[in-house]
Amino acid sequence: MRITLVTETYRPEANGVAMTLGRLVDYLSRHGHQVELVTPTLKRDDVPASLSLLTLPGLPLPGYPAVRFGLPAVRRLVAEWGRHRPDVIYVATQGPLGWAAVRAARRLGLPVISGYHTHFSAYGEHYGLGLAAPLVDSYLRRFHRRTRLTLAPTQQLAAQLRDAGFGDVEVLSRGVDTRLFQPQRRCDELRRQWGLLPGSPVVLYVGRIAAEKNLDLAVRAFRAIQRSTPTARFVLVGDGPLKARLAADNPDFVFTGCQSGEALARHYASADLFLFPSLTDTFGNVVLEAMASGLPVVAFDHGAAAEHISPFSNGVTAPLGNADRFVALAILLAREPSLRHRFGALARGTVNTLDWDTVGARFTALLAAHATGKQPSTGPRPLVAAG
Repeated sequence: MRITLVTETYRPEANGVAMTLGRLVDYLSRHGHQVELVTPTLKRDDVPASLSLLTLPGLPLPGYPAVRFGLPAVRRLVAEWGRHRPDVIYVATQGPLGWAAVRAARRLGLPVISGYHTHFSAYGEHYGLGLAAPLVDSYLRRFHRRTRLTLAPTQQLAAQLRDAGFGDVEVLSRGVDTRLFQPQRRCDELRRQWGLLPGSPVVLYVGRIAAEKNLDLAVRAFRAIQRSTPTARFVLVGDGPLKARLAADNPDFVFTGCQSGEALARHYASADLFLFPSLTDTFGNVVLEAMASGLPVVAFDHGAAAEHISPFSNGVTAPLGNADRFVALAILLAREPSLRHRFGALARGTVNTLDWDTVGARFTALLAAHATGKQPSTGPRPLVAAG
């Protein structure tokens, strides 16, 4: 198939949406499909030569300048797709560029599928736009109803979107690279760099350091842990607009900046407990990465945690929004090394079968079901180098 993917974020940006899209594109390219990226963020050097790239104008997101959103470009897209018609279009982000892509596709009679990767209405309250949440929800509903199908990462979210009138919704889950993320990457030297005393627990957070991630709760949970375990350390991997303030207010925290590849895997495996306090993520890829690394996770019961954590078996979950319960669970696991070890081992076993190839094959099948061109087999086939 000739597939166009429209997105306002992509690798090398460090976020779950960019990582997920990169994995899906890798799978499509390996299996011989022609992929075009339409984005305001990339340059030709950012992507393999095997991918087509159309970079359109964009602007920095207010309050979050590291993130860009695309501007409307209906006429440009109509002209581009009129010359080189894709078999199917996947719109991953719902900003002005995504809306333009949907309009252009409908004008040309091209099939378009959308992804629900981000709870934009939930972000509003963190950036002074809480009163706009109903308007955002209405916009998102209209946006997704104009596409043939919306893909959501969990059964829970898919049901919520169907009930809210988003039209046809299917589940496209997420995978994890268990060869990269594994407990054997634990590194004593890295722990020494963090200033650990022997036997002291490391509490880890990985992700954007931004308001929507509910990091005040992570700080509260760690301070409660520290009162009973003074030698514990809090390590935060990532970057974002709150990093400078959080570092100034908490000089004892370890901020490593963004990490990737084997370096990121060593950071996971060298910790002892993972906190995921977010209330806004639709999934949370970092939860699976932590579990694959043998870490017990403390999270709320939604997204990846609701799908893959069995409470008091391979991790712990608090009722959505119950901050006191979240803190209490974090304290419990910090105090009980035997529980951490048992839950971590079971967590690793839980995610062993969640490979990205399975996700990629389902994505391909969903695209093929709506493509205008020949629908390919999604069974085993020779791999094609991605460039």
